[in-house]
Amino acid sequence: MNADAPASGRTQLLMIDDDKKLCRLVMTYLEPLGFDVTAAHTGPDGVERATAAEAAWHAIILDVMLPGMDGFEVLKKIRAKSHVPVLMLTARGEETDRIVGLEVGADDYLPKTFSTRELLARLRAVLRRSAASASAGPAAGAPPVEIVVGDLRVNLDARAAVLGATPLVLTPVEFDLLASLAKAKGRVKTRESLLDEIRDRNYDVFDRSIDVHISSLRKKLGDDAKEPRFIRTVRSAGYMIAVPS
Repeated sequence: MNADAPASGRTQLLMIDDDKKLCRLVMTYLEPLGFDVTAAHTGPDGVERATAAEAAWHAIILDVMLPGMDGFEVLKKIRAKSHVPVLMLTARGEETDRIVGLEVGADDYLPKTFSTRELLARLRAVLRRSAASASAGPAAGAPPVEIVVGDLRVNLDARAAVLGATPLVLTPVEFDLLASLAKAKGRVKTRESLLDEIRDRNYDVFDRSIDVHISSLRKKLGDDAKEPRFIRTVRSAGYMIAVPS
């Protein structure tokens, strides 16, 4: 494995996993496809490599079970400094691990029984979303596209949201979800339509991830699920951002 992320036109991938055999398998599969794979085998080493000043990772694969520090704590420390796409691995694909990972800021998750083709598809999906976020910007001379809902302002060009005078710190998926709801303010968005808009893969319609992201957004908006100012749950239908009266 590479000791450090090399400067090249290839996709730089950090894999934080103590299963060295799995790391070698991923490297062998991905490197001919344009990825440079670097491995870290403990939580603390993963944090150090992921957040180093010179780090230029395009994506991170992160295991939940790690020596020294579990994957959730590693992700918290990464998210404090970076919005790099993170794909979490769960040993058995358990729902609890997936929900916690998404709440902390994971962009996607994958059970450790994954096929290499599925891993590649998920990686390409999170990389496309990340590239779209990075390249999004207003056309020359065009006014910023901003949606205002009460004291919440969502700037689609800058991919920024401000509540009152306080900028919101959102993951790329959280921003895409908020933007989708804001653009449809006053109208209900089903879970399926939201998932179709913010993700690049097909979800089981019972997937809980959308509810987890909504819960995280509500916390950041200071919203009360029982008496929300912004995001309302419409039973058996989906979610909506209400138009202030």
